[in-house]
Amino acid sequence: MTDDSREAAGGEAAGHENVPSRQRKRFPGISSRAYEHPADRSALVALRKLSGFDTVFKALSGLLPERSLRLLFLSDSVRVSDAQFTHLHAMLLDACYILDLEKVPAMYVAQDPKPNAMCIGLDEPIIVLTTGLVELLDDEEMRAVVGHEVGHALSGHSVYRTILLFLTGLAVKVAWIPLGNVAIMAIVTALREWFRKSELSADRAGLLVGQDIQASMRGLMKIAGGNHLHEMNVDAFLAQAEEYEAGGDLRDSVLKILNVLPRTHPFTTVRAAELKKWAESRDFQRIMDGHYPRRSEDKDTSVTDSFRDSASHYADTVRGSKDPLMKLVGDIAGGAGDLGGKLRDRFTGGGGSGSGSGSGSGNSSGNDSGNGNGSGSGTENGSGGPGPDEGPRTS
Repeated sequence: MTDDSREAAGGEAAGHENVPSRQRKRFPGISSRAYEHPADRSALVALRKLSGFDTVFKALSGLLPERSLRLLFLSDSVRVSDAQFTHLHAMLLDACYILDLEKVPAMYVAQDPKPNAMCIGLDEPIIVLTTGLVELLDDEEMRAVVGHEVGHALSGHSVYRTILLFLTGLAVKVAWIPLGNVAIMAIVTALREWFRKSELSADRAGLLVGQDIQASMRGLMKIAGGNHLHEMNVDAFLAQAEEYEAGGDLRDSVLKILNVLPRTHPFTTVRAAELKKWAESRDFQRIMDGHYPRRSEDKDTSVTDSFRDSASHYADTVRGSKDPLMKLVGDIAGGAGDLGGKLRDRFTGGGGSGSGSGSGSGNSSGNDSGNGNGSGSGTENGSGGPGPDEGPRTS
């Protein structure tokens, strides 16, 4: 074990006393760029570099009901501390210590049977866990969730999550105004797409805190299927993500898009597959070995490089995806011929048989099956907070 882990076990870190005794690696000065999904990272870097961005958000904060939210949780929830939900308080201190987050966010437990968690707030993030989630997960599974929420805080996601909640509510209020709802929902849709990617980032942060991939997998399975672990299997659960990614024809690809658009979080099986893939990657191992970007280097981060990384990620996703629509996009980008035949076959689920250019159709089919050699990136973790559009999840 490292000296850092012994220090964590002994609770010697200033301001983070009484951390749990299980020894895990710590990441001093870690930048959120170390675990952020490429699409999430490029959006955040661009926003942080944008001239006048802070001024705009300070002005907007006057319109947002942040004070009201804080008073609501303070008055009608249980604040986690060394006197209440002490095991959750220890997990919170531990997560902040491992990710080197100096200011420990306030955390509350709210009565709600739906398993859920969220991190919101503009000036100071607050974390909210529902009783349904606390009762569903064991300590190691909960540790990953608390790390997930601390990852949101470290990345600055709470700001955009609060704005998303505000705009979602505003869209309902102005629905009667002609075109008013359309304009706001366009922004909400864009924020949801970003937030789904940010959930993948936070899942990675949860793994860095818990350092137990099996616990992370169990937690996601429980969020999807309840407290019936004896009836569930991790490999079978991950196989569902593979089937979801590769199954069906082009019509199913369109339905997948329509199903995910109203969600602030990705589907749970896809999140599990994405997290497992990252846990087996060289990037994760480098972080565990102590090689990761530091916060002190954030100011030198290149927006261009971040966008380039994001574009490269999406290109790899399209090339490796087994989804029929993504494969078609890859074929078109690669200059594949017989576009009309491809569209017909994908929508009807047909093969390469039939009259006409039979050999061309057959070759196209062969190329398609040969290209499907990887799983797509998918979208990510859990619960969307108190929004009406989400089922049980962790955000």
